[in-house]
Amino acid sequence: MHTLRSQAAAVPRAWLPRAVGYACLLIGLLDIASAVFPRLRHSRVHALAGQLPGGTTTLEAAGTLMVGVLLVLLAHALRRRKRRAWRTVCVLLSTSAALHIAHGHQIGPTALSLALLVVMLIHRREFYAKADPRTRLRALVNLVVMGALSVVIGLVVVAVHTHSATGSPGLGEQLQETMWGLFGFEGPIRYNPEGTEEVANSLGALGLLTALTTGYLALRPEKPEPELTPEDEAKVRALLERHGGRDSLGYFALRRDKSVLFSPTGKAAISFRVVSGVMLASGDPVGDVEAWPGAIKVFMAEAREHAWVPAVMGCSEVGGEVWTREAGLDAIELGDEAIVDATTFSLAGRPMRNVRQMIKRIERAGYSCQVRRVGELTLEEKRKIADAAARWRGTDTERGFSMALGRFGDPNDDDCVVVTAHKAPEEREPGATTGDDLKAVLHFVPWGKEGISLELMRRDRTADPGLNELLIVAALQAVPAMGIHRVSLNFAMFRSALARGERIGAGPVLRAWRGLLVFVSRWFQIESLYKFNAKFQPEWEPRFLVYPSTRDMPRIGFAALQAEAFITLGMPKLGRKRRYESLMPNTVTGNGSETPQRAGAA
Repeated sequence: MHTLRSQAAAVPRAWLPRAVGYACLLIGLLDIASAVFPRLRHSRVHALAGQLPGGTTTLEAAGTLMVGVLLVLLAHALRRRKRRAWRTVCVLLSTSAALHIAHGHQIGPTALSLALLVVMLIHRREFYAKADPRTRLRALVNLVVMGALSVVIGLVVVAVHTHSATGSPGLGEQLQETMWGLFGFEGPIRYNPEGTEEVANSLGALGLLTALTTGYLALRPEKPEPELTPEDEAKVRALLERHGGRDSLGYFALRRDKSVLFSPTGKAAISFRVVSGVMLASGDPVGDVEAWPGAIKVFMAEAREHAWVPAVMGCSEVGGEVWTREAGLDAIELGDEAIVDATTFSLAGRPMRNVRQMIKRIERAGYSCQVRRVGELTLEEKRKIADAAARWRGTDTERGFSMALGRFGDPNDDDCVVVTAHKAPEEREPGATTGDDLKAVLHFVPWGKEGISLELMRRDRTADPGLNELLIVAALQAVPAMGIHRVSLNFAMFRSALARGERIGAGPVLRAWRGLLVFVSRWFQIESLYKFNAKFQPEWEPRFLVYPSTRDMPRIGFAALQAEAFITLGMPKLGRKRRYESLMPNTVTGNGSETPQRAGAA
């Protein structure tokens, strides 16, 4: 009945990968502690560690330290059923057993290591997941992380053995001893013979482990990060041409930092990105609704093959029903999308009084707007808009995933609509053009033949208040002449909770939930987006988050925040603004914006 649940039931021991992973983590920590602190090797704790697979009281401290660090590093991958991690653990267990036999020590640890090895071999089908997409940048990240970890552990090793040293070495000398020891050289500290060997072996093992893991990551075949190939893009565009009017988020499947999977018939597709082990899709599948189940089955099979957590951000109610029915997933309402009917929009009436007054005030200040297709812009105009957008963004991290295209001015996106606001200077310099007084820009992507969807809103931070309202009103008034009837504005997270919580008769729980959302709005645009959208009297269309189980929600939430760039990990990206501008003249990227912005499911 439910595909995901039936397949989970087919696994004889679904708990095994988690048990092995946590066991590796525990054993690794015990091994590191027993190698770093000599007293533990003569305590009951170390005696217990010696009976566990991968740990021993009889191996040299350096070997125990290396095994412990590797087990800690592999614990998470084992919990995710990674095949490569399973192979490495099998090698470690075999090596541990061989070392026990070679040194002529007790049979107990050897038997336990071999017993666990046999269990893992018998249940090898539990560890089937392929590796995640990778690049050689991970080698650099590993060098930094492992190097820092080795320095910290090395400092502890040196500090613990200062009682065996001559004199009283200070922190500076201990740091020098650690750094020299990681590279296999003697440092300034002098130990007695026993202490010298133990410190040198431990530091050398840490340095060797860092070098080996970094070298492996650097030399292994590179697997590129997800990207939309030209062939896949052409197929997705063909599907959007026929079925693009179903979902306002459909065009965002053309982001080129996403991968795409097609149904067996090729009539439907799902775009996604893998973030922190979460296979994250956004919006509804693209294409024929009848072919959605086939695309969902392909998506779920890919997730199982790599042991990724499947999740969908911002799908419609129809899409959520199909996902829950075909994949056995659950769904929760995430927020509402503001959709305005451009053919009936009007500034008349009391509800629009504030917007009407704001528009008149900003027009008296000398602002005017232009609404055009991107294909109508000259190359020079595209360049000026791109430069202004990059300048207004400053050094802020570019945000967007589920509701952002990530580029501007691409020749393939000529059907997009751009709205620009200008303010003519009191005295125009000779040769100046309207592009010199550009103050704000809106960028809409197609939503079928009769709709557009907002993906970027950016303005000069020195411009007068009310400019965003002027841009949206100008767009709503102009697009009907282009044959556009529907305009999708910002996405408002938890809108229904905010709306119900401020009504008369709202209960204490609902009021408390609204109060929490208002508090969080200090850092995330939640209440501000809702109030901004409500000015234009839109229709609210609910959007949903689809997920496997409640225990996966923290992980999915963290991955969503990463995808939307509210949380950034990894090495600093220097020169972001310069890289943004260098992509002209053919294309311009960028999706960040200041309040209000097209918000994703973060």
